[in-house]
Amino acid sequence: MLVAARHAFAEHGAQGATIEQIARRAGVSRQAVYEQFGDKNALFAAVVEQVEELACTTLAARGAGDADLDLKSWARKNFATMFAFVAEHPEAMPLLQEAERAGNPALTRLRGRLAQVFTEASRRRWTAHGIEPGLADTALVTMYFAMTEALVNLSWDGDPPDREALIDLLTEFTVGGVLRLYGQAPDVIARVRGD
Repeated sequence: MLVAARHAFAEHGAQGATIEQIARRAGVSRQAVYEQFGDKNALFAAVVEQVEELACTTLAARGAGDADLDLKSWARKNFATMFAFVAEHPEAMPLLQEAERAGNPALTRLRGRLAQVFTEASRRRWTAHGIEPGLADTALVTMYFAMTEALVNLSWDGDPPDREALIDLLTEFTVGGVLRLYGQAPDVIARVRGD
């Protein structure tokens, strides 16, 4: 039922999806849906919770791993992971965004949870470059997610650019940009750090 509901909510939104559509997709009666979840709002909340956990588990596991990767390789891998997650679960981001619009801060919670994992993992890699990011690391991780979400959700005129090219663009922009900041404008990072 949750899988059927996930697809119905992603396709029609929380308001547009009906219990009848969800029951039909799941191959169960409407009564079975009501018995298990009570109402459509509770079912939507359960779907959002499941998607949030799936995204957190998938992205955090991949983001925290590969301790041997250098900063650039690790950053690229994580950008690729986000694109792959969206390709594997195209309904996930629309559902989380729909939840935010409905007052459930699932996407905000997800970003916060992932920021903790990625901040720690990236901090170790920046240290190898002699950089102590402090609070700036959390800001950088937040920017990483925002840029990735924007590109993943972007509607292109015509065919979109090659996914690998977008991943390379994000990697070069973020890693190169931060290294440039530390080399040419260290006061910016220092101010974000609170120095």
